[in-house]
Amino acid sequence: MARYDVQEAGFGAAGSSTQADVLFQMGMMYATGRDCDVDLVAAHKWFNIAAIKGCERAAALRSEVAGSMSKADLAKALRDARDWMTVH
Repeated sequence: MARYDVQEAGFGAAGSSTQADVLFQMGMMYATGRDCDVDLVAAHKWFNIAAIKGCERAAALRSEVAGSMSKADLAKALRDARDWMTVH
């Protein structure tokens, strides 16, 4: 299973549109199962982070994905995003 490592993405300063685009693509990868299994928790996590970084498309897709998730899965996705944000 191929995964795109965000740490190796080589994007610019925090909050740059390039970073948001990479994070959005991570969400798309997990939402569509591109090169991995579909994982809505991971998709929501990456869309959430991309939205925080300024990607409006990610905000819209985050809401769409959330509509297909259980409350427990949504809570996990939010925790995972928060945890990622505290480290990066």
